[in-house]
Parts: sequence; structure tokens; C-alpha cells
Amino acid sequence: MTTVLVTGASGGIGRGIALACAEAGWTVWIAARRSAEAAAVADEVIEAGGRGRSVVCDVGDEASVGAALAEVVAADGGLDGVVHNATSGLSSRASPLRDITVDDLEDHVRVAVRGCYLLGRAAFPLLAASRGSFVAMTSEAGFEGKRLLAAYATVKASQRGLVRVLAREWGPAGVRVNAVAPLGDSPAMARAFVSDPAMEARVMSRIPLGRLGDAADDIGVAVRFLLSDEARYVTGQTLMVDGGSCSIS
Repeated sequence: MTTVLVTGASGGIGRGIALACAEAGWTVWIAARRSAEAAAVADEVIEAGGRGRSVVCDVGDEASVGAALAEVVAADGGLDGVVHNATSGLSSRASPLRDITVDDLEDHVRVAVRGCYLLGRAAFPLLAASRGSFVAMTSEAGFEGKRLLAAYATVKASQRGLVRVLAREWGPAGVRVNAVAPLGDSPAMARAFVSDPAMEARVMSRIPLGRLGDAADDIGVAVRFLLSDEARYVTGQTLMVDGGSCSIS
């Protein structure tokens, strides 16, 4: 049975990814800092047809990442896929560069970039053993920049760079590394619209398909594809799952 771990999966896009993987009958580990919320999503995974498990994990803390992966191995013997979906709690906060403090920037880096680095370094031996897949959830902001989201755009671009490096480094071991840039209906997106009232009109006017993606049925299934053997010859890529919003690839 396929076993995957999804960070930041206690809600939003991460929850959607977990549920999409559950529909394939996979074992899905919900990794999040909040244990109660993680356990609730694990229960939803079971209801959707998968094997739901939860583990407390702070992706920016090396010891926490190591302990979480050790718990996965102790319970299931290995790991076939990792999805790094966790983002800073400040990700949806819109503000000009002059108002972004160093502490704010460091929080973005800690979760998005340091977390990706720590997860990748710790998970690589497990993924090499299973010839598995690593997926980083990035954003179109990392391609084209986003007004009032300088810190978020910076770390999302950094993730894409790391994905390309790891695809080259890990390919000989049979490990695939890709990114997904979603545009989905989520609590974070709702908060972003509130933070920047003009954003909703800008975002929606750019989507040829005319709607935000569903976290499970649109975005989750795309991530599941990259985790699966159906994408066994795909690596080093960023898949845009955004209804056609961003033409850059």
C-alpha cells in the first residue's frame, strides 16, 4: 500500500490533497502542528477510503521533522511520497515591502524553504528505498511576483529552485521531485481577499475557467498523479493547477 505524508494538511489545500489520496486507498499521514485538527482530517481520510494517521510536526524544526518521519517508519515500515504543503501563517497577509519586517520574512523562510530543505534531507533515504516522489506546493507568485506579497513570492520562487536541484540530484536514485502551483478555494485565499479587497477581482478576472480550484477534486488529484507511478517519468517540473491563470511555465 502506498504511504504518503502531507505537511500542513489540517485544512485547506493540504486537506484536499489528503482526501484525494484517500480516495485511492492510500495510507495518508496528516502532519501538522495542531494535533486535534490533524487527527480530525485523519478521520476524514478513513471515511474517504484511505488509512488515516496523524503526527505532530513543525517543519521548521529539525528534531520535529526527524521524529515525525521516525513515527511513520515505525508504524508503516517506509514512505512512498512526501508533499510539503505547509506555509507561514503570514502567507495571506498583504503588505508593501517596507512594512514586511525581518521577523516576518524569517517566518516565511522557516516554513517554506527551511521546511522543504529539512523534509527533503530527512525523507530522501526513505524515498530512495521506495523509489518514491517528493512534491512541493509552490505558487504562481513564484513565477511572476504578486503585488503586496513580496515575502511569499520570494520563498515560493526559492522552492522551485530547490525542486529543480533535487530532481537532478535524486534522479539517479529513482526519486522524482516536482512542484505544483495551485490556485484553489481555501481559507488562506479567503483571508488574502480580505487583506487586499481588490485582489479577488484581479484573481478571478485572470482565470479562463472562471473559478477557483477545488482543493480535493482539482488540486488534490493533480498532486496524487505526481505521487503515483503514473508520473514515473516526470521530474523537475512545476505543474500549474490554476485554471489557466498563469501562462508562465
